[in-house]
Amino acid sequence: MTDGPSFFNLYRHNFARIAVAVPRTHVADPSSNAKETIALMREADSRHAALTLFPELGLSAYACDDLFQQRALLDACLTALNDVVIASRDIETVAIVGLPLDIDGLLFNCAAVVHRGRILGLVPKTYLPNYREFYESRQFARGDRLLRDSIALFGQSDVPCGGALLFRLEQQPLLTFHIEICEDLWVPVPPSSFAALAGATVLLNLSASNVTVGKADFRRELVGGQSARCLAAYAYSAAGYGESTTDLAWDGHGVVYENGNLLAQTQRFLDAPQCLVADIDLDRLISERMRQTTFGDTAHTHRDACARFRTISVPAVLPRTIRLPLERTYERFPYVPSNPALRDERCREIYDIQVQGLVTRMRAAKVSRLVIGVSGGLDSTQALLVCLRAVAALKLPCTAVIACIMPGFGTSERTLDQARRLVAALGCEAREIDIRPSCLRMFEDIGHPYANGEPVHDVTFENVQAGERTNHLFRMANQYGALVVGTGDLSELALGWCTYGVGDHMSHYGVNASVPKTLIQYLIRRSAQWGTLNDQASATLLDVLDTEISPELIPAGETGAIQRTEDTVGPYELQDFNLYYLLRFGYRPSKVAFLAWSAWHDATLGSWPDLPEEERHAYDIGTIKRWLGVFLQRFFGGQQFKRSCLPNGPKVGSGGSLSPRGDYRAPSDSTASAWLAELEGVPNEDGGV
Repeated sequence: MTDGPSFFNLYRHNFARIAVAVPRTHVADPSSNAKETIALMREADSRHAALTLFPELGLSAYACDDLFQQRALLDACLTALNDVVIASRDIETVAIVGLPLDIDGLLFNCAAVVHRGRILGLVPKTYLPNYREFYESRQFARGDRLLRDSIALFGQSDVPCGGALLFRLEQQPLLTFHIEICEDLWVPVPPSSFAALAGATVLLNLSASNVTVGKADFRRELVGGQSARCLAAYAYSAAGYGESTTDLAWDGHGVVYENGNLLAQTQRFLDAPQCLVADIDLDRLISERMRQTTFGDTAHTHRDACARFRTISVPAVLPRTIRLPLERTYERFPYVPSNPALRDERCREIYDIQVQGLVTRMRAAKVSRLVIGVSGGLDSTQALLVCLRAVAALKLPCTAVIACIMPGFGTSERTLDQARRLVAALGCEAREIDIRPSCLRMFEDIGHPYANGEPVHDVTFENVQAGERTNHLFRMANQYGALVVGTGDLSELALGWCTYGVGDHMSHYGVNASVPKTLIQYLIRRSAQWGTLNDQASATLLDVLDTEISPELIPAGETGAIQRTEDTVGPYELQDFNLYYLLRFGYRPSKVAFLAWSAWHDATLGSWPDLPEEERHAYDIGTIKRWLGVFLQRFFGGQQFKRSCLPNGPKVGSGGSLSPRGDYRAPSDSTASAWLAELEGVPNEDGGV
């Protein structure tokens, strides 16, 4: 171990671990509640959480009702808070605990921020519910009734207090948190909305929140929705077992959301203390705020409200030097939902988007026929399925799709057979053209050595074949008054793995342009499994999935070895992962490598939707670094000119599109040097720093 930050440490990569604590409550017994609180603080600290959130009025219990008017209870709560403060001297986590606190003759429902033997701030509850089962106005004053902005407490003369407080960690400025209490979230404009506009990335809610039927679902919607609107993380802790059940019940529901996504939640109705942790991606939140420019516009509109916030510095020391992997799961296939039901729904929706785009283009162009090159590989198979759905939507026969099979010098018997079987099974109009004679004529015309029998398999040899195929498709489209449908996918566009101007780069409309390779594999698999195709078509689709990915432009060698795409550009399953996090969030290469390592270093971790055991892979950090370097060079260093003149095609998902008219605009003359230099900090071995 070195004194510097470890690469395999979540805090190095702008993650922050926060804990949601749900202690067992002892009604009107602050001493016992303090012990419960301290025990959970120590547990959260042992798990290296930067923050630990406790429930509303956790030092007293929420359901004390008129006991809050008893001085003995209030004094005991102060003593309990002091016990927590003293215990915090050797605990690094920042604790946010709830208690009743009287200030200037008024009683407030407060949250205290405790760290290393000090109280960093006090935040009173702003909105007090006084309806149905709630009678808080009977005991408490609203937070805006507070007449001062600091108080003296436990020997501290200047403890900040008020609702407009932000707390920023000195060692991680991206972690700025704001506190609101229970009902504050349930009002039309929660205080956390303004706090987020003022810079808070993590929103914390101390709650009691009794349980009724269906309330847990509503809580999730409320917390998730606020985190999404505020482009923030939102942690929520509610009271659990031990609260008074005189008239109410409690489920101890704690949740953590990040920009609308549920990261973790407690087990409800558990008769035991709980300490839930979640790793927040601060980079993601900042990235989303930068991209969603209306967030900044809203902050400007409410600049007077934002200006009222004070920022408190938090001197917490983060554990950066130890090996501290994520407890959060990152899916290996970010474009493919791991949940089977959601994946099935997503596949249907993607087909609908692709088909709707193609149908609209056919109507606009006033054509009733489509021309497509079919190779027996993944991309052309997916595009062919879309074409058939499109003509069906227009009530045209399958023969409106002219499927052209064009074997060349590297075409294998396997893919040629698959192309023929697929076209026959789907009922398209089939055309087969051997492009080798026209390629030989081109070789003769340009003086390429292959015309004289020399086995020169250079880029010219490959691109002449790609060009001849495209030339035939466009001329056939002219002949039949049809559109040429492109087959190239998002992964190939990202890697520049397409032949400029001809080949899979050019078409009248590219239905796969924003669909990555890993997603195409699952779309085809679902088409084979849905039962909407005949048995021969479904069987052929499964054969296509089992075929090695290859452009088949170079003949197989003497050993029968074929041209493998992934030997050159890297494993698509890994490159699609890299593409998602670089394109969608603009992360540093080192962070992408850390996420890839978190997802891929152990083949037993996470979900592998529909993949058989023998197809499940693991990648060490050295392999991840190597292929990420290939991705960076190909994506940022010289292939943009191909993406700058893409044919039209529908955007499918929020994971990104490379259309110069849509999601992605970039110069064609940039280099990858900055990204490759940053990648150098990634170790070459899993045991590295």
